[in-house]
Amino acid sequence: MYAVLIAGGRGERLRPLTANVPKPMVAIAGKPIMQHQVEWYQAQGVNHFVVSCGYLHEVIEDHFGDGSDLGASFSYAVEDTPMGRGGGLRLGMQQVPRDEPIVMASNADILTEQRLAPMLAQHRDDENLATILLTPYVSQYGIVEVDGRKVSQFTTNPVLPHWINGGVYVLDRSFEDHLPEVGDHEDSTFPELAAAGRLGAFRSEARWRGMDSVKDHANLEEELAEAPLNYAGVD
Repeated sequence: MYAVLIAGGRGERLRPLTANVPKPMVAIAGKPIMQHQVEWYQAQGVNHFVVSCGYLHEVIEDHFGDGSDLGASFSYAVEDTPMGRGGGLRLGMQQVPRDEPIVMASNADILTEQRLAPMLAQHRDDENLATILLTPYVSQYGIVEVDGRKVSQFTTNPVLPHWINGGVYVLDRSFEDHLPEVGDHEDSTFPELAAAGRLGAFRSEARWRGMDSVKDHANLEEELAEAPLNYAGVD
């Protein structure tokens, strides 16, 4: 199975960590966050990777090469000019053989311990064109409950009754034809598929983390030092 890794982010909010490397190559626990993701895929039998990249793509290519050191195969879909995440995903999918029925795709700057098998099974059962991983929405702010003029409860980083896009997708191969040449699939393709009833939702309670700021990076370093990623149960 193929996975397209969307790795074109500049990571402006991560500066100075992204001054000389693209966002997916920022190190967490001694290795690029994208390498953690590749290892997660490999633990589940995915060994063919297409990296959709642009900004400082040479750093990614120098690190992963053709993938042989990791027992995988890597190819690179390099943007000459910024194409947006949807355009980059389309460019990457063009390197996946047309006879592949299903393609994985993900933002290369997230971590998860979710098993792919149940997500793939749901996608096949529901016959959607795409299925997205959803993860609970954890507020970055403390939530205050009030009784009159007194605070009755204060909760730090509560889980809110909403789901967010976890940035991991199961895609039918024909999904490429629905992507914009330039732009973001979350602004065009996903809303169109949702309106047509062809966008599946897989709710995941597994550990999931994104990295969008210097604070996120520091929190991840601290968390993984105490609780390393565990793919032992992933198959």
